[in-house]
Amino acid sequence: MNRLTYVFLLLLGASSYGIHACIVKLAFKQNYSVPDVTGSQYLFGLIILLLLLPFFKKVTLSLKHILLLMLVGMSLSLTGIFYGLSLERNSATIAVVLLFQFSWLGILFEAVYEKRSPSRKKMLAVLFLISGTIFAGKLVPWEASSYSASGFFYGILSAFCFAIFLFAGGKVATHVPSIQRSIIMCFGGLLLIFVVFSPDFMTNGTLIGGGLWKYALLAGIFGVAMPIGCFAIAAPKVEAGLVTIIGSAELPASIIAAMILLQEKVTSFQFIGMLLILIGIAIPQIQTRNSKLESYKSV
Repeated sequence: MNRLTYVFLLLLGASSYGIHACIVKLAFKQNYSVPDVTGSQYLFGLIILLLLLPFFKKVTLSLKHILLLMLVGMSLSLTGIFYGLSLERNSATIAVVLLFQFSWLGILFEAVYEKRSPSRKKMLAVLFLISGTIFAGKLVPWEASSYSASGFFYGILSAFCFAIFLFAGGKVATHVPSIQRSIIMCFGGLLLIFVVFSPDFMTNGTLIGGGLWKYALLAGIFGVAMPIGCFAIAAPKVEAGLVTIIGSAELPASIIAAMILLQEKVTSFQFIGMLLILIGIAIPQIQTRNSKLESYKSV
């Protein structure tokens, strides 16, 4: 696969996680709890990935690689836990804007890891992304009363954990086939959730008789299988900072989904914000392609 294919997969994975926010919000409206939704989505996500496993190549892994991949998966499940708690207290739009702070955290992680400052094009992209976040999330003083303080705190924690997932996902056991990496990460995430929350939904009738399975299936697809699978394939092939930038597609996807599925009002300022975010995502791609054209002309 070429570079643009990997970029598309990253966009697909980020957008699916944005849609996931609306699915979780709809589940909350049916009075399902954060433990119910988070635990069941990882259970169904793992089942989906296991069903795909026979059709893909597998390799033998060392215990070290298994544990490291499980830890990466746990960072995503922590994202889901904190994200769910944020969604429970704030609108889907606000929750995803808070989660979106992973964009600059990821760039920071990469700079610290590589012990060098981010490139100019990444800094320019981040400038557009932050500006777009302010517009899209209505992060202005006169909107502060609509925020929950605890929801804000959980949202920032979800951003920190998601930044870790995006960064580490492209560094750990990159030689392992993508589906195998995805399953181990998903299992690690499910294990952590079952430690943090008791899996009562599996025994009290909520999953099948209570109808939770419908939301669990959708959340498992859009919140676990697709993002983990897409990032497992593409993240090792793209530099960490760019993975974070492309992952910003999650915010426009979430706002559009909230507008369609939840009937949340989206203002013209939010649409401007989404446009700025899309420009921020495109900047590294445009400049990279232009640099390639220049190199061809010089040959």
